[in-house]
Order: sequence, then structure tokens, then C-alpha cells
Amino acid sequence: MSAAETTVKTITLNDLHISLGAKMMPFAGFNMPVRYSSDLDEHHTVRNAVGVFDVSHMGEFVVEGPHALDLIQRVTTNDVSLLTDNKIQYSCMTNAEGGIVDDLLVYRFSAEQYLLVVNAGNIDKDWAWINQNNTNGATLRNLSDEWSLFAVQGPKAIEALQPLTTADLSAISYYTCVVDTLAGIPGVLISATGYTGAGGFELYVKNANALEVWNAIFAAGAPFGIKPIGLGARDTLRLEMGFCLYGNDITDTTSPLEAGLGWVTKFSKDFNAKPILEAQKTAGLTRKLVGFKLLERAIPRSHYPITDGAGNTIGEVTSGTQSPTLGYGIGMGYVTVEHSKPGSSIAIEIRGKQVPAEVVKLPFVAKAN
Repeated sequence: MSAAETTVKTITLNDLHISLGAKMMPFAGFNMPVRYSSDLDEHHTVRNAVGVFDVSHMGEFVVEGPHALDLIQRVTTNDVSLLTDNKIQYSCMTNAEGGIVDDLLVYRFSAEQYLLVVNAGNIDKDWAWINQNNTNGATLRNLSDEWSLFAVQGPKAIEALQPLTTADLSAISYYTCVVDTLAGIPGVLISATGYTGAGGFELYVKNANALEVWNAIFAAGAPFGIKPIGLGARDTLRLEMGFCLYGNDITDTTSPLEAGLGWVTKFSKDFNAKPILEAQKTAGLTRKLVGFKLLERAIPRSHYPITDGAGNTIGEVTSGTQSPTLGYGIGMGYVTVEHSKPGSSIAIEIRGKQVPAEVVKLPFVAKAN
């Protein structure tokens, strides 16, 4: 392995997080804050008040010009033509075999200008794939190294952030965005997509303004108990919502239909691997991604076998944890279709023991309004 392959990148506020006592670990090629206090404390802070994730490792691609829509339509499964200005869409990119290259957000600013927000670990792969498919000459710009991204999440997010901007945050509905001045910095992209189900906003700012905006957020949020939050709590929060994590629940070898993402797979338009997924839909799936809860005290982890309770393997856990909100073990995994219906009895094999579990409907925890 070359030195270039082992180099870990740093986000703009890396030194700040270290000074705040964060435990830093490599994640998706970046040195990232995993926790500041404890995962449990940080999880409850977001569910009950407000916390801030520095997720500046995410990738941002601008797609512009008269051929921008055509390109995005071909590389993503959702129907981008349904978007209007300042609206956002969750989608997938599929490879030639029908697997998922990445899941992503598509922002529309105008008929000829879009922003794609992709997973940090897939930036290079996604950039290459989009360029490979750019046969009609859309203009592409990779701004991933130029922007920082803060996710301010929790029921107190509006109260904490509103003093920093004249934009009416309460009017920014789920999966919409505005570009406005925040903390005295013009041109901040304020969006409401979220990965926690606790409500809140994502703030995209240029790296040069990152520290100023971060400090302003924490000054404004102090009366509401605002805290920095690490990736550990981010994982338990997203899992309680049943949100997929790329590399765990979805990969290059899982299809959107198997992953329960048929709702962002629109066969009314052409896109990469459409015939493959149409055939899969017609033939019927052999496995599905499901949520499950343990019926005995234990913690499920990725790659644990899922069985029918009699020791016959029917799938594998892709994500699992002890839910801080619910107080019992929860997880997601792929199982054979006949065991995928909510209420089905299954088991998770943990250290040789068959721990009883039940397939449940997602999300595990209701999304905040």
C-alpha cells in the first residue's frame, strides 16, 4: 500500500476538536471526532436539546449548464425533474450491475445548477463515476476541499440558530434549503435534511469562515445546552431512524430495491442499470434489508449471522447497537424475503448463542416534527 493510500486527511477545524477533548479516529479517510464526552450523553443531547456535528468530510460536487439535468438523471435513480429551486432530493447512484455506487443528496438551485452531496469515503469513486458518465459536457466542479459542513441537530436547533440569521428558519421545511447570511457570513447554505431524525439544519460554509461560524453557533446555543457531538452518537441516532450507512447497509453489491430504497428508484425515467433493476423487480427479490429488535439483553454488531432461530443462517447484520432511546438492542440486516415481514421471528447469533429477535417496521424511533 502506498503512502498516498494511507494518508489521512484533516478537516478545517481538526485542531479545535482536539482542544475540545475529542477522541479523534480515522473515518472514511479523514481524522474525525468520534466523541467528546460519551456516546450516550451526546446521543441524548441531540434527541432532547441541540448538538453540532462537524461533518466537513462530506463531498460536494456542483453540476452546471444546459446538460446538468440530463447527467444527474442518468446517474441517479430518483427523478430530478420533479425538483424545483431550493428543493432537495435523496437518491442513489447505481453501477452497471445494479449495485449502489453511493447514496447522496441532490440540491437544485436553478434549472442549470445543482449540488450533489456525497459520502466522504466515496468522493474519489463518485467523482470518477460522474465524469465517466458526463458524455454531453455538463460543467462539473469538485468543491469538497473548499467547504466545511456543520449539522446542528435537535429540537432546540431553531431557537439556537435563529438569532444568527434573518432567514426564517421555521419556514425551511424538510428537504428544502436557502442561501443567506448567517453569523455575519454571506452565502451560507442552510438546509434541512438531517441524519438524526431530531430536527435541525446543515450549514455549508467556506473553510475560511468555518471557525467564525462554529464559535457563533456555540455562543448562540449556550442557553440551550449546545454541545459538540461525535460520530459515535451520529451512528446510534441514524440507526434509531433506520437510515442507511454506506459501506454497512448499502454497498456496490446491494441494489436499491433490496435496501428498501424503491421509493427513490423511479422507473418512469432512464438511468444507469434501469433494465437490471426492472428485471429484479419483475423476478422478485430474494433478500431484503430489515430492521429488528432483540428480545433478550444483548448488542448486535455488524457481520453477526442472522438465523431462523434453529441455527440456519438467513442473513447478516449490517448495523447494530444498544438503542440509547429505547434501552434494548436494535439493528438492520439483510434476510431472505420469507423472513422479512414485520413480526417475523428471527435470531442473531452472538458468540455462539441464538439470541431471539423480531423483525420490526422502521424507524425504531419516531421522527421529530
